[in-house]
Amino acid sequence: MKAIAPGKLILSGEHAVVYGRPALAMAVNRHAESIIRPEALEEVQFDLTDLCESERFTLRALRELKTRVYKNYQQFLEGRLGIREVLHKPVELFEFAFINLLDGLHLKVEKGLNIKLHSTIPIGCGMGSSAATILCVLRAIGHYFRVEFRPDWYLNYSIEAEKLQHGYSSGVDPYISLHGGCARFQQGQAKQMPLPRAGMYLVQTGAPQVTTGECVSHVRAHTGENAAIWNDFEAVTNAVEQALAANDRRDIRDAIRENHKLLTKIGVVPEKVQNFIRDVEAAGYAAKTCGAGAVTGDSAGMVLVFADRQPDALCKTHGYTALTIHGDPLGVRVV
Repeated sequence: MKAIAPGKLILSGEHAVVYGRPALAMAVNRHAESIIRPEALEEVQFDLTDLCESERFTLRALRELKTRVYKNYQQFLEGRLGIREVLHKPVELFEFAFINLLDGLHLKVEKGLNIKLHSTIPIGCGMGSSAATILCVLRAIGHYFRVEFRPDWYLNYSIEAEKLQHGYSSGVDPYISLHGGCARFQQGQAKQMPLPRAGMYLVQTGAPQVTTGECVSHVRAHTGENAAIWNDFEAVTNAVEQALAANDRRDIRDAIRENHKLLTKIGVVPEKVQNFIRDVEAAGYAAKTCGAGAVTGDSAGMVLVFADRQPDALCKTHGYTALTIHGDPLGVRVV
């Protein structure tokens, strides 16, 4: 039995959405998948094929892990641990999601399970790989145990797990992966929008040296939640939304360029990536980082380029690679 969930791109509003301002996000045709099979042994095995990680646990051991992770997260909130110290390794995020849903819905495991995870979503690059993988695990478990599909349940459980990875969750990543399509998201409320028709390309600048959670914490510490710049982010997000709805090429590029300036001001665009975006703009196009960006190092994950054609020559000059993407109108589903 297999479930898949799409990754996402934030078109505008990253970081600002954490402080109650709007963000625009869309699901894309890169997916995480979870395959669940019964096993004879009375244990739950997690196989992360992309990371070559595999672990077996009894339910008791999983509950002990959940208790430890909850304790670590509380210490993070108190400033006693960094966000990277909440989980000891990537597989624990999905082990927590599994046992938390199992206990929350009072599900009974009669025999062992094998949960195999695979993803075509680039990891650590602002495309919502964690949220998509969490959701496909939750959806697969729910279907396996014949639980009624209640989107609000899955959203809440996925947000609870995502906090362990990122520290704080705006809810954007899990919402988009859950529902698919494109949406304006603000203060936990979402409004569906048509998928953009503008030409968009993704450029891989390399995985950041810092996690999303560390970037969010850095911005919170150095900019603060009451800074006037968040109002500027809201204004530019509104401009992006209007330009995309009208499919106005000039207005889209003007708004995206302004968005890039704001992201640079809060310190999440490395200088090397700024140089690439400067060349994109000189060619008559527009670009911005997607997701949290980076506060140290030269790489910032994915850069979203609005252009008439794939910017292969520019990418070659800067040592980057470009990806073709399309919107996914569907969210997490059993296939």
